[in-house]
Amino acid sequence: MQRDAMLTQLGYAPNSALLSQLERIEKNTTGYEKIQKHIMDLHDHLKVDGSYVALSNSEDCFKIKVEAQSVEIAQEAHEKIKHFSDKFKVTLNKLDNKETYYIVGFHH
Repeated sequence: MQRDAMLTQLGYAPNSALLSQLERIEKNTTGYEKIQKHIMDLHDHLKVDGSYVALSNSEDCFKIKVEAQSVEIAQEAHEKIKHFSDKFKVTLNKLDNKETYYIVGFHH
């Protein structure tokens, strides 16, 4: 998938700064080419719960943000994220005291 198409699918208006950031994220995400499509699929699955995948503002990685309207919907989003991690062998770091995960990369 082209970088500008990926940014658009994530809800961004592509520009040179975002394209550069996405390039750094790709290089920083272990096994990126193996999980790129799954990251986009996760984003689509989470949108129904009010959650999403985005570019991190502070790290060169993707973040998964859980912003649900209720505890039940939040729990469902966390279950989708765990399923994504387990099924596609993706290492995640959950931030302490936040509803946010960082996607570290593919692990064997």
